[in-house]
Amino acid sequence: MKLSVIIPCYNERSTIERIVAAVKNVSLPEVEVIIVDDFSSDGTREVLKAAIEPRVDRVIYHSANRGKGAALRSGFAAATGDVVIVQDADLEYDPQEYSKLLDPILNRSADVVFGSRFMGAEPHRVAYFWHMVGNKFLTTLSNMFTNLNLTDMETCYKLFRREVIQGLTIEEDRFGFEPEITAKIAHRGLIIYEVGISYYGRTYAEGKKIGWRDGLRAVYAIIKYNVLSRQKPSSS
Repeated sequence: MKLSVIIPCYNERSTIERIVAAVKNVSLPEVEVIIVDDFSSDGTREVLKAAIEPRVDRVIYHSANRGKGAALRSGFAAATGDVVIVQDADLEYDPQEYSKLLDPILNRSADVVFGSRFMGAEPHRVAYFWHMVGNKFLTTLSNMFTNLNLTDMETCYKLFRREVIQGLTIEEDRFGFEPEITAKIAHRGLIIYEVGISYYGRTYAEGKKIGWRDGLRAVYAIIKYNVLSRQKPSSS
């Protein structure tokens, strides 16, 4: 079983080498590492070219900053593994947990697995209260439209059978990817599991990027991909 790890990055010079080392240290039979640099301007590109390109399977460079969703679209298209996982470049999520995330796909016929920050007994860094409220609100709103009982729709850790993710068209360029992909897999009747994970959230001073505008876009994406995009044109 081959796992493709897609790492979208934008201005992650201080963490990109450490996350690549952590991914390469995972004890799995075969791991493909694909990095998509979304036109970083802080020196990340120079680090990738000088120190990381020889250590990974592929680095894709965007010619303009397009957003996380666009970076994932490029990475998913390049993946060749049996299973594909999203790995942020900021050290908030631990690659050592890949094995337990893979279990539902390997042993329980799952098509998609979400790693939840809000279930289980794994360690979680204490950070922003309102971010937690916002995440739970968006998850609840998404669940109301998808009829899923997810606890963490906005999680980075999402695993897909490769044929599932490559069979979907990703339209969102930024953080609207999360509700979009959740809606699209929900309405295809796929088998979805959730697994509790640890979470080492960072602060804005440490480089956290998501903000309230992304929350508004997520609300729009929930409505768009669950209602507007699914409406059939009326016959005349």
